[in-house]
Amino acid sequence: MSDQESFSRRDFLKSATAAAVGTSLATVPNVAGAYAAGSDEIRIGVIGCGGRGTGAAGDALRGAEGVRLVAMCDAFADRLDRSREMLTKKFGEAAAVSDDHCFIGLDGYEKLLATDINYVILATPPGFRPLHLEAAVAAGKHIFTEKPVAVDGPGIRRVLAVADTAAQKSLAIGAGTQRRHQHGYIETMRRVHGGAIGDLVAARCYWNQGFLWNRERQPDWTDVEWQMRNWLYFTWLSGDHIVEQHVHNIDVVNWAMQGHPASAVALAGRQVRTAPEFGNIYDHFAVDFEYANGVHALSMCRQIENCANRIAEALVGTKGTCDTKPNEYEIKGAQAWTGTKDPISPYVQEHTDLIESIRKGTPINELEQVAESTLTAIMGRMSAYTGQLVTWEQALNSEVSLVPETLELGPMPVPPVAMPGQSELS
Repeated sequence: MSDQESFSRRDFLKSATAAAVGTSLATVPNVAGAYAAGSDEIRIGVIGCGGRGTGAAGDALRGAEGVRLVAMCDAFADRLDRSREMLTKKFGEAAAVSDDHCFIGLDGYEKLLATDINYVILATPPGFRPLHLEAAVAAGKHIFTEKPVAVDGPGIRRVLAVADTAAQKSLAIGAGTQRRHQHGYIETMRRVHGGAIGDLVAARCYWNQGFLWNRERQPDWTDVEWQMRNWLYFTWLSGDHIVEQHVHNIDVVNWAMQGHPASAVALAGRQVRTAPEFGNIYDHFAVDFEYANGVHALSMCRQIENCANRIAEALVGTKGTCDTKPNEYEIKGAQAWTGTKDPISPYVQEHTDLIESIRKGTPINELEQVAESTLTAIMGRMSAYTGQLVTWEQALNSEVSLVPETLELGPMPVPPVAMPGQSELS
């Protein structure tokens, strides 16, 4: 998160006691005319009112003039109520959502998409993303989707189909890979792609940090509610932290390489965060991605306390090197360059850019790009879970679906933790 954010996930978590939660698994009818002819007002609906949904709504309201928040939904009332209160306090009438535009429950997104919004923020746990993307495009809405956009191969295939449909409908889709809208990263990539460090021969990327939050289970929570309120720790909801979090750094390497890797081989495990409250995800990954041109990228992520932390990317070329992390950019070599603090929060800029594309009638569509970075991370997880080398085609064509076909707020056993050498690659 950038220090430039005046209203962000941090603001939400200061007063909240639980994380972002999801909405439902169902279908929605098509609603035409999402962007009213003759009007450039942006009318926002938020699906998923936890920390990221609240932060994204605030960033969109700050991103341009003529923007209102008009509808909200979440699986749980306390999430929506807290988010609504915070946004109204911060933004006043621009975020004054009426009671009849607040929707609770696993089917709340259907009702939200049937309103007169023309810009929807998708901020539920990633396991719900393919369904919500399909529904939002079917309803004719412009979309800001948080990353990642799926947790498995079947989900990615659905998302890629949605990207094509959205393009046919001239719908804009922006993604929460905000480094793509960050001044320093954009300038760095312009120089790298212009030959500042020569041909790329290697890359590295890292998201190593300590523990994240965990919510103690309450007596009245069902299995599904407990898992949704602790969604980070369940692969069907988050994809594991290599997918949910490290996708940012993986996306930067794909951006630099101008494509996705061909295969992955990984070492990973669950060494410290082993208690049942941490679900079935791992706490560390190290992946060797190989691209079609033979270039290798080391990907490393960890969520363990009292270890050396690093969130960054590094590129090695035939004529120099490049190191990047938010607000710090350096190219070494004959075309040396140093970038400094970004002038505007990329969390705001990504909404500014998306809204501008809508109003100009030249809608951007970042869905395929973020889907490829998401699948890159999924491929790394699949290799780690099985101990096998995994190709791009195997990851994309996998028939393993982690997300239940139907979902109710009732019992649901936690799947076992994957064991390399024992868990099968399907």
